[in-house]
Amino acid sequence: MRFDRSAGVFCHVTSLPGRHGIGDLGDGAEAFLSFLGDADVDHWQICPLGPTTDGAGESPYQSPSAFAGNPLLIDLDGLVADGWLDESDLEPVPDFPDDRVDYPAVREYKLPLLRTAFERFDEAADGGGVGTDAAAELDAFREREPWLADYALFRALAEARDEDTWVEWPEPLRTRDPEALAEAREAHATEVRFREFVQWTFDRQWRELRTVAAEEGVSIVGDVPIYVALDSADVWANPEAFRLDGANRPTAVAGVPPNPGDDGQRWGNPVYDWERLAERGYDWWIARFRRLFDLADVARLDHFLGFVKYWAIPADRDDPAAGEWREGPGRDFFETVERELGRAPFIAEDLGFEEPAMNEIMAEFGFPGMRVPQYADWCEEGNPYQPMHYPEGVVGYTSTHDTDTWVGYYEDLPERQRDCFRYNVGADGDRAVEWEVVDEVWASEAVLAMTTMQDLLGLGSEARFNEPGTVGGNWDWRVTRDQLDDGIADRLWELAGRHVR
Repeated sequence: MRFDRSAGVFCHVTSLPGRHGIGDLGDGAEAFLSFLGDADVDHWQICPLGPTTDGAGESPYQSPSAFAGNPLLIDLDGLVADGWLDESDLEPVPDFPDDRVDYPAVREYKLPLLRTAFERFDEAADGGGVGTDAAAELDAFREREPWLADYALFRALAEARDEDTWVEWPEPLRTRDPEALAEAREAHATEVRFREFVQWTFDRQWRELRTVAAEEGVSIVGDVPIYVALDSADVWANPEAFRLDGANRPTAVAGVPPNPGDDGQRWGNPVYDWERLAERGYDWWIARFRRLFDLADVARLDHFLGFVKYWAIPADRDDPAAGEWREGPGRDFFETVERELGRAPFIAEDLGFEEPAMNEIMAEFGFPGMRVPQYADWCEEGNPYQPMHYPEGVVGYTSTHDTDTWVGYYEDLPERQRDCFRYNVGADGDRAVEWEVVDEVWASEAVLAMTTMQDLLGLGSEARFNEPGTVGGNWDWRVTRDQLDDGIADRLWELAGRHVR
């Protein structure tokens, strides 16, 4: 895949405007796409779209499914247009904050409405007419998405049971005894149908939004966390893809080793059984990518190093230092993906690691890596994270979902580093510091230039989206409609023309 010289903006769906407490797939998303179109921006980058949970701090990177969509993103006004809700059902709308997501309040408001919509859909399906047509569409969705049956049953069982995770379920359910699964499907049939209805609704609304994006000339950059959550339908339904024991419990979990100055990290995600996956033609991953490219045009592969080598920590050890490096699938994996799907448009998240074998694979398959100027030493001549030194085959960012905002980063810089930054970019104080770095990234040789809505708005650390290693207070920032400003769009449009993006 050869990328064209272009530009994009990161803003996760939850961060979009909307009157129901969270960004959704409705008119707030359309307003954002219109803003990108006016700005001559080519790409909209998002986080994973999967369901989030309170127990995982609402992280989209610890979802109960790598295939499903987040029910909280469903546009309720769209359900009114479908006839499954009445306008009066939505009233009164709680006094939600418009600059952040109050997840408990959003759940309390939206989930009962989704159940009401399902009940009316179910009644209409039994009654014939238009409801029969919609039921046929849902049947077609079930047929098209083989992951759906296991996901819906998993969520139904998790809703009904008291255990914290499926790993604690009784053995017949934990190890997927066919008779136990059949009994569970019958016992929880209504809840299973509800979960399927929600996923069908999400899928329809997302595809409609993708059409709007295409009309605005905007491609969607999705995100693929290399690992999935232990408490997920992915691990429960596909135990052969992971390093599990005979009772379907992990034998090793993912993390990173200690480095000078830190103790390493134990992420807790089960690691893959790459040998068995290779024997099966990486079938689970091929299915995952097929689903992904149904939802997005480009994909960022998180922790790309893990496809080359990965740090495996014994599941019964808490110390990251107890782990060991193991060989990943490497070139064979991407050759298989290319045979099955063609040359896929991947961006490789390669930050923080220097690994020749990783760089060779990226070069061979044409995957651009990432550069973030917040990693730069501004006083070091030729530092590779300074935008003026970016090579063509990278994606240059001003910030990412895991870093501070540019203004927050700049305010924390030592004075000497600030002076070196201003010297390097030729800043004379006439422009706000966030526009200095946006201009530098847009002017760089990087094939894709990316920024965030927070940086375009010049916001500080209070608007940071996520702080890795923390659980609370993340993923809740939102942009308001008023902040989708024509003046910002005009400045981006001018930069696109000046720097040929």
